[in-house]
Amino acid sequence: MIDKSFHVLIATFSPWKDGVRLPINGNLEPMRDYFVPRVERVVLIDQVYPGSDFVNPRVEVYEDGKFVSFQEPAFVLTILSPLLWLSNTSGTQIVFKIRDYLSVIVEGLRTRKPFDLFIGFEAINALAGVFLRRLGRVKTVVYYVSDYSPRRYVSHWFNALYLWLDRQACMHADVIWDVSKAMMPARIKAGLDPLKAAPVLHVPNALYPKQIHALPITKIKKNTLVFLGTLGFENGPDIAVQATAIVAKTIPNVILHIIGGSEPNEERLKELAKALGISKNVIFHGFIADREKISSLARTFQVALAPYKNVEGSARKYGDATKIRAYVAAGLPVITTDVPPLGQDIHAVGAGLLVDDTKEAFAQAIQKILTTPKLYQSMREASIHFAKENTWENEFDKALARFADF
Repeated sequence: MIDKSFHVLIATFSPWKDGVRLPINGNLEPMRDYFVPRVERVVLIDQVYPGSDFVNPRVEVYEDGKFVSFQEPAFVLTILSPLLWLSNTSGTQIVFKIRDYLSVIVEGLRTRKPFDLFIGFEAINALAGVFLRRLGRVKTVVYYVSDYSPRRYVSHWFNALYLWLDRQACMHADVIWDVSKAMMPARIKAGLDPLKAAPVLHVPNALYPKQIHALPITKIKKNTLVFLGTLGFENGPDIAVQATAIVAKTIPNVILHIIGGSEPNEERLKELAKALGISKNVIFHGFIADREKISSLARTFQVALAPYKNVEGSARKYGDATKIRAYVAAGLPVITTDVPPLGQDIHAVGAGLLVDDTKEAFAQAIQKILTTPKLYQSMREASIHFAKENTWENEFDKALARFADF
């Protein structure tokens, strides 16, 4: 276990827009909030995504449970700034990866006392942590993997580099924290020798206690559906809208609530709803940054949709579906596909239905739950039971309980 004297260095990433950190990397704040009150010092390196408002990492320092300061970028990073601005468009940019590696090295060398624990999101950060460990600046390196796919990139050589970096991080870190149990088998299939890899722990995504709460059935809005999250094609919002159109033929007052997304995708879905003649059956709530507000809204609805598309090479097949965790925490029955591993878990306990990634399959499942009160009640109870212990504190406690092993 960790103790109050620990110094912890965390290297992670997030996009920034209009001066606001977007919650795409949902692990950042929970990890910060977990460690800050428990250890003497936390340094958080937020390596902003390409396409953000600024290009240098944002470094936050916390001591004795309080925010102390933002670190100014080191000289070596300011030298990179012109190149970073030239490449500051959304997507993976090599110069940003160089920046990430250097930012970890710089922060690891800035303080007199070595860091007791380093947690690196992505392989490039974990490998920088390994280098710091060799310099005696870090004692234990955790390779934290929130997203993995053996076919991440279309370019063969770039994908091969990505897999090589992941293998190196797996072999040289002290321990691997995977958010999904599907990641390690996929790595082994892609060429990792499991005998050379560090121990791996399953550290799933989780929720804050205030998010884990279901309303009494009497307060649930009848015949309502909810789709939560980003609105890209891979996540299946089009299927949600199309399935709602089918259901509306037999349940005219069905309403689909869509929470999240950006303007271009939202406009596309509004046009789709209009073309299907169900504009009045689809309500768009837009992007909501406050997680508790999202949970408070979601728990008022009856059925949750997670229509992940079965796209070849999708990282969803190996990752953890945070949206599904939010759904069950709100006590919602979930309809999803077999793409996310978590979908199979909730199906096994009776909290979810697994269907094909088609509008017809989702429409049939929606109608089944909405018109079968006994099924709805049993799925709701299974969701509540599944989610009750899934807090960030519990998941990090379990992972760090094995800290001494490494």
